[in-house]
Amino acid sequence: MNVSLVLIIIMGVLFAAGVYAMLERSLTRVLIGFLLLGNAANLFLLIVMGQPGIAPFYGAGDPSEMSDPLPQALTLTAIVITFAVSAFLLALIYRSWQLGQADTVADDEADLEIRERAADDGGAMDDSITDEDDDATTDFIGTETAPITVLQHRDFDGIRDDAPTDSPSSTSSPEDAR
Repeated sequence: MNVSLVLIIIMGVLFAAGVYAMLERSLTRVLIGFLLLGNAANLFLLIVMGQPGIAPFYGAGDPSEMSDPLPQALTLTAIVITFAVSAFLLALIYRSWQLGQADTVADDEADLEIRERAADDGGAMDDSITDEDDDATTDFIGTETAPITVLQHRDFDGIRDDAPTDSPSSTSSPEDAR
């Protein structure tokens, strides 16, 4: 298999530029980075395909002269997926531009508070729960405070308990089971 070194270098540059562009806060640059990654993936599949050959139809020629149809199918699938995600990102960018006249993703106030709280706490999450604290971690320690009460036929007269049970009956004998 004779693969051009130029194609491999271009593929690597496209992957690197795509990842770099996707790390930006601007949604437009994320879209450009995603398109670069999609094109790099298509180029990778083109490189993997190898030398072009004749169409892979039965009886068209010797199987060693035929091209592999799997990378071609994967390339078509990658093109469709790239198009769909690009359309979604374009809609997201358009909506972001309508709402805020900018396409940059800003930090949320709640995220900033959590980040500041984590920096202040230091190693507060490293504390382990002991057996003494185990009862205090739940609100439902006893059955009287449980959120679900199981009612039985003895609790109310109107409840009929006619569900089958797995417990053996005291009146049946082993001969009755035959």
